[in-house]
Amino acid sequence: MTKILHTADIHLDSPLRSLALRNAPLRDAVAAATRASFSHLVDLAIAEDVAALLIAGDLFDGRERSARTGAFLMGELDRLGDAGIRVFYTKGNHDAENPITGTLDLPSHVHVFDARGGREQLAEDVWVHGVSFADRHAPDSLLPRFKAPVPDAVNIAMLHSSLAGAAGHDVYAPCSVADLAGMGFDYWALGHVHKRQVHSESPWVVMPGIPQGRDIGEAGSKSVTLLTIDQGRIAVSERRTSVVEFVHSTLDITDADSDDALRVMLRQHMSALRREITAATGVIRLTLTGRTPRHWQIVRDHDVWSERVEDLARAEGDLWIDKLVLDIAPPDAGDGAAGAADELAAMMTQIRAEPGFAAIAREEVDAVLQDLPPGLRDRLMPDAAARDDLTDRLAQAGANRVLARMKGAVG
Repeated sequence: MTKILHTADIHLDSPLRSLALRNAPLRDAVAAATRASFSHLVDLAIAEDVAALLIAGDLFDGRERSARTGAFLMGELDRLGDAGIRVFYTKGNHDAENPITGTLDLPSHVHVFDARGGREQLAEDVWVHGVSFADRHAPDSLLPRFKAPVPDAVNIAMLHSSLAGAAGHDVYAPCSVADLAGMGFDYWALGHVHKRQVHSESPWVVMPGIPQGRDIGEAGSKSVTLLTIDQGRIAVSERRTSVVEFVHSTLDITDADSDDALRVMLRQHMSALRREITAATGVIRLTLTGRTPRHWQIVRDHDVWSERVEDLARAEGDLWIDKLVLDIAPPDAGDGAAGAADELAAMMTQIRAEPGFAAIAREEVDAVLQDLPPGLRDRLMPDAAARDDLTDRLAQAGANRVLARMKGAVG
């Protein structure tokens, strides 16, 4: 019996992108998460007594050069070598543009497939095949570069590819699952798309997903894939590797008719999340929904409730709040006691629709955006439509805060 661990898209020392973390310990934990997850992955490989670790691209993250990253990686690879575990590595688009990959003198138990393709024997009846990216762009299929499977053996092929395309991912080394199935390999160890998916079981075509989410956009528990080869048959299982888990969570507070009731609901929700999150640290973006009589008071005191939710999360043990989002509706209209506020709301709606107001608001938003670094500004506001959408959302949020101050004082 032979065991193999399959991973990809480790993105060592990937920088934080969209998460605005105010707490220094949390910033440190998230910043170190890709390293900690890789160490956990190595621990898992040793504990499972695997014969090999497959890294199907994007071990590194872009063009950042760091001697510390290289030193860390060499230490972890040495741990694998000391345990008798071989490493097979195909370079992905991020690896191809990273200067570290061309300067590290990797240990002898690490085999890096080049762009011409090749194959290596792992065991008497197990062969590993792979093709690396020559540079960061691979607009054409890399399948013609694979050598034929070895007869009467288990053949595993490693490829960094977007397959036929995936939302949020550029097209790299395109091919279809049917193309892969027709190549004659028993297991395709893929990489590139950060969400785990088993595309086929005969043959196995597995995208293992990212082993550690890097921000709230990569929410959920992350993992690697364990192959067990016994008498020519492959069994596949999933192993969790996240040390920090990002979570989108929603809580309906329709029944919260008082601040005390809301605090109880929030405390119970945090307790439930702590039981569900498998990683040591959880980072939560919490959205409150529903129609509650406390709507205007909650909107008025958004900052206060944000702090309260953070306190409740930390009390559960290493839970943190990324953001508290309010998607709550006001109570049904009453008997007109708040008529002045309702009249103001109608006036603000009319003003927001006026071309003159929209133009002034866009100028204000543009002035703020000009203070941002060009790269960040382009990512946040790629075009005029995105700027206009942001302007409208900010105007709506401002109107809601004004109304909340008025209506929140009623009742």
